[in-house]
Amino acid sequence: MNVFKYLKGDRVIWAIVFLLSLLSVLVVYSSVVTLAHKYKQGNAEVFLFKHSFLIICGIAIMYFIHKIRYTLFSKVAQIGMFLIVPLLLFTLLKGVSAGDASRWIAIPGLGLTFQSSDVAKIILLIFVARTLTLKQNQLDDFKSLFKYILLPVGFICLLILPANFSTAALLFVNCLFLMFVGRIKFKFITYILGACIVFAVFLGLIIYQFPDLISRGATWKSRIENFSSGDSKNNYQSDQAKIAIATGGIIGKGPGNSTQRAFLPQASSDFIYAIIIEEYGLITGFILIFLYMILLFRGIRILRNSEKPFGGLVAIGLSFSLVFQALINMAVAVNLFPVTGQPLPLVSMGGTSVWFTCISIGIILSVSRVNDEKETTI
Repeated sequence: MNVFKYLKGDRVIWAIVFLLSLLSVLVVYSSVVTLAHKYKQGNAEVFLFKHSFLIICGIAIMYFIHKIRYTLFSKVAQIGMFLIVPLLLFTLLKGVSAGDASRWIAIPGLGLTFQSSDVAKIILLIFVARTLTLKQNQLDDFKSLFKYILLPVGFICLLILPANFSTAALLFVNCLFLMFVGRIKFKFITYILGACIVFAVFLGLIIYQFPDLISRGATWKSRIENFSSGDSKNNYQSDQAKIAIATGGIIGKGPGNSTQRAFLPQASSDFIYAIIIEEYGLITGFILIFLYMILLFRGIRILRNSEKPFGGLVAIGLSFSLVFQALINMAVAVNLFPVTGQPLPLVSMGGTSVWFTCISIGIILSVSRVNDEKETTI
């Protein structure tokens, strides 16, 4: 039975989704041992069934989304921009908190939560692609660029920033990349980068001088200081991740044989890449990077094959967003970046974040499906 005859769009992307989903189920089942002993009397199957359910539902959502013509999402983003602002404000004021961050909104009756920033990422990237398409001729001066793109992008990112600096920064970089692909003048992009550097320096000074002025200021300061100092006492997670990677070697210890999963608090989410290398080796670690690079390449291919600029920009914007997030997660695991809390797309045990990843891929596949249908009719 050829399952791909029922799956339209880029088959390589579908294959990547299935491979990452399978790896996710295997590694999450192995890495939740500590959580199982802490919360479920050692019954890891509870987490396995829950995560498998989220993965299966996510793929079903992806299938449904890829059947929808992608042009519909232009209108969804237009309406969504008016809805996401109150949603982000509600999250900051009344959202579910963990630690000192209020990022989540509870879904009544399901026992699940979702991050409003996950919704904002998709809506904002589609909105930027829509604006670049419709107002291409009006974006030749910086005033218009600021009015139509920078102002809404900056406002949304600022609403996300107090609770989740890394997501706000990644989202802004993704939008900047989309502007570059959308042929915004390079000098304008350099102006924006310069302004970002000034803002980052100013924010850094505030954090170091008045860490309690911002709700997450003290946390950001400690993470940067710990990362810079390399002190093992204050870099417990990073050190355990490095031990996992070092002991995994080329071929790994084998499925289910991780040792560091018992010491890594976020073994099934933020640091799952370290567990993958420990159990499956550096070879699998490089293969995983290669799969994400293929996903980005297929996004570029969809962009090149799109007759409509909007579809191509949406595909490359969402593809770059997922791959960039994956690279940041891996960089944290190997201690190249401070801890950010970004999950590994389609692999980490991240609750409803898996669904939003699947929505993004479903939209990419929708663009690819429409491109393929046009090719067959020519």
